[in-house]
Order: sequence, then C-alpha cells, then structure tokens
Amino acid sequence: MKHFLSVNDIESLPDWVDEAITLKQNPYQFEDLGKHKTLCLLFFNNSLRTRLSTQKAAMQLGMEVMIMNFGSESWVLEYQDGSVMDQGTSEHIKEAAQVVSQYCDIVAIRAFPDLKDREKDEAEEVLTGFAKYASVPVVNMESSTGHPLQALADAITLAEHSIKPRPKVVLSWAPHPKALPHAVANSFTQMMKLQDAEFIITHPKGYELNPKITQGCQIEYNQEKALKDADFVYVKNWSSYTNYGKVLNQDLNWTMTQQKLGQAKFMHCLPVRRNIVVEDAVLDGNNSLVINQAHNRTFSAQIVLKKILEAL
Repeated sequence: MKHFLSVNDIESLPDWVDEAITLKQNPYQFEDLGKHKTLCLLFFNNSLRTRLSTQKAAMQLGMEVMIMNFGSESWVLEYQDGSVMDQGTSEHIKEAAQVVSQYCDIVAIRAFPDLKDREKDEAEEVLTGFAKYASVPVVNMESSTGHPLQALADAITLAEHSIKPRPKVVLSWAPHPKALPHAVANSFTQMMKLQDAEFIITHPKGYELNPKITQGCQIEYNQEKALKDADFVYVKNWSSYTNYGKVLNQDLNWTMTQQKLGQAKFMHCLPVRRNIVVEDAVLDGNNSLVINQAHNRTFSAQIVLKKILEAL
C-alpha cells in the first residue's frame, strides 16, 4: 500500500477490522516491524485524539515519531505550479515534500478545509501535494473532505458492539454554533457503504452531503422516523454542501436526547459540544460509545501503519 488517503484505500474492511480487534489483545506483538523507522506527523490544524493515538500506534510498532505544527513552526507553503512567490508563501510544496521525505519513512498529514471555496477544498492541495511529491507513503489524518482513520475506528467499534448480523445504523446531523467540515460524515458514509447494515442519513433539508458520496444511501429528513428501531446512532454536525460552508440553521430540535436515542448505542467522533449536539444524559449514559471510539483510534492507525510498513 503506497498511501492511505481515503476509505477506498482499505483493501478489505472486514479483514482490517478483525485484525485490529486481534491486535488490541497484544498491541506490541509487531514492535520489531517499525524498528529504525520514523513517522513524521505534520499538523496544519489542531488535534487531540488524532495526534496522540497515531503517535501511540507508531510507538507500539517500534517506530520513532517526529511532530511538526505547520501553523506556528514552519514556512507558509505554496501549492500552485508556476506561481510567482512574491506574496506570503515562503516555500513550495515540491521542495517541502521532498525534504520531509528524507527525514522519515512515512509522513502523516492533518489539514482542514477553509469552507470558502468548495472546488479548492475538494482539490485537497495539501494532502495531494504531499502524495504527489513525497517519496514516502502518505497517511491522511483528516483532510478537507475525509477522515478515514476515524471511519476505520468507527468500523472497529461497530463490530465490537453489534449483536445483530445486520444492524440499523443512523447518521444524524446535529446543531452546532460553528460551520464544520464534511470530512467525518463523508468517510463514515463511505465506510458504511462497505458494511452489511441498514444505513440511513438524516438531516434538515439543505444539509445534503456530496451526492457522489451519498449515492445509493437512504436519506430521511424526519429525524424521529429515521431513528426508529436504530441499533447505533452516529451524531455529527456539518455545514451546507450546496450553499458551501454555510450554517443554514441551528435548530436545537435536532439535538440528540436520551428520549430520541432510546436503546440505541450512541457514537460521536469527539470533540463534542455538550447540550448542543447531544445532551449530558446521552454522553454520560451506559449506551455511549464515544470513549470506545477514541480508544479504537489507536488501533485504526496501527493497522494502517502496519500495512504500510509491511509493504516497504
């Protein structure tokens, strides 16, 4: 496997999930695999779970880890070919990616969208720029349009807690005071399309995700109807895709409550705004899987790194 950029780079989701669950029993069993190998983590945006879980995953594989925060510690990069760099950028991605490649065996990148120019965000200039010019494998730690490490962790969590051969899984939009990206919802949807499950996406009108990603998925604008008999409810906010990056409403009637959730298991990628996205009773209840999901972030990253190391 050259790069891990999206859910589509997972060769076999069931096999990877089974392998991750087995790996959890003995996380250090492959610690010689990464001996004398270095992982470089480049953060263009803030992180908590992604940074710590990916670093932990690498350490459990015996790797050394270098971390750099581009927002405060590096030159501002230029991405356009043929650009005249007489403004704010100081270094071109062509040189930066090649230089970074000399210092590590794998580079992992986290870079959010601006949510202003949809075409630019979908071009994924940071992620694709590094994938194009780096001479080492590139891992997506969340980009403008996808968060495959989170989706893989979610798949692990679903497998560990499902008691039905074909569970009903609902992805529900929730209110939020800020405009948020589509990355988590996109990758969760892509992952669910690889599952044997009844999958429904519910949101207010105007919050449709990229139709290329949701093609073939059931969309329900009535949240109560969508939640009926759900086994898992994944709650996440995202901004408008059609009216790109805009917050069309902050309808608190879409906040997830214990009454709405019923007996379903609750999922969220974190961080989460309490009593806006979801009420305390749900997060603190016995059916909340958010801490389990966060724990599984280590093993989703570890499986990805293991696959790449085995191919080096």
